[in-house]
Amino acid sequence: MLIFLGTLSAFGPFVMDMYLPTLPEMTECFGTSSSMVQLGLTTSMIGLAVGQLIFGPLSDRYGRRRPLIAAMSLFLFSTVGCIFAKDISQFIVMRFLQGFAGSGGVVLSRSIATDKYSAAELATMLGLIGAVNGIATVAAPVAGGLVAGIAGWEGIFWCLLLLGTGLLAGSIRMHEPLAGAKMKKNSREAFLGGFRDVMHNRRFMTYAIQYGLAMAIVFVNVASAPFIMQEHYGISQMMFSLVFGVNAIAMAVATALATRLKSMEKALLISGDGMLAVSIMLCIALVTGCGFWVYEILLFFLLAMSGMAFTASNALAMENGQQNAGIASALLGTAGYIFGGIVPPLAGLGDMRVSAGILFLIFSTLSCVCSRIAVTGGSFRHLTAFLHGRKTAA
Repeated sequence: MLIFLGTLSAFGPFVMDMYLPTLPEMTECFGTSSSMVQLGLTTSMIGLAVGQLIFGPLSDRYGRRRPLIAAMSLFLFSTVGCIFAKDISQFIVMRFLQGFAGSGGVVLSRSIATDKYSAAELATMLGLIGAVNGIATVAAPVAGGLVAGIAGWEGIFWCLLLLGTGLLAGSIRMHEPLAGAKMKKNSREAFLGGFRDVMHNRRFMTYAIQYGLAMAIVFVNVASAPFIMQEHYGISQMMFSLVFGVNAIAMAVATALATRLKSMEKALLISGDGMLAVSIMLCIALVTGCGFWVYEILLFFLLAMSGMAFTASNALAMENGQQNAGIASALLGTAGYIFGGIVPPLAGLGDMRVSAGILFLIFSTLSCVCSRIAVTGGSFRHLTAFLHGRKTAA
């Protein structure tokens, strides 16, 4: 079950990022501009965000199994469409459908875990699922580069097709995890009521925002690292892939550490403080023109703290939204892609090193603030009191 849910969770990042190394090749293949090929990335991200808001609530009303089978079937159709697209317009449309379908796996992986587990088991499972999602965001371009070197851009989509086929088979074999009594009434009022309950759940929303901010830090790295490492520091493409992989390992190790701490609240506080401390040093280093290894070591620790934050915020958010798990999972995943979606244009402003350093610092600061507010159950006024050394109101 862990392998199945973890693979579903990694679906979104692999759908979105795996073909990034092949953008120049696809530009030549379709005889179009680079901006048109990059539009396929934008449409898949839109599909991933919108699809979660559809599949999440549907799964609360009709169970998890049927929406998941529908999502995986649509994914296979759209992936075949990407492989055999005759022009860039067809490819862009198929990429939107592929992202939309892939979102079903992302949102339902958290919902199914919430249905099947409780207490400490749920926290551990959700933490691992959230961490896999974060690690996959970093690892997907590396995997795509390795596959593209052997089989070209089409090979990447054939790999996704194979992955989707396996997940569809697993979805068909899976027993419905949501008890009939827990399914929401098939009415507009029940649907809107579920959204209203989750949106009014202050702790859930704070954890979801914190998750989005941690995702933004990873997307700053995804958007800036290829240019900083290869163009500024002049490392080879092979070395770049190796470094990217090492950073993904950092996130994986931090995930394991988070599950061994006394509580997820403790993990969230440690990760929030850690991200802030490291981002301050990284911002200063980038702005002052540090050497490559200073940049990489600080980035390694920043991504490790982000991995711990994924684990904690994902688990804590779903615990607090357990009564409407599908809707909660949808909003949590959408928050990640909304924050992630605003990063690439900002990272490209001016000197990439300076803009990346500033973005790391901004998102880490906001993440640390969110962590304190979420865990204490207080407000910005209480947080200010805490920072001044006074007793925090809980």
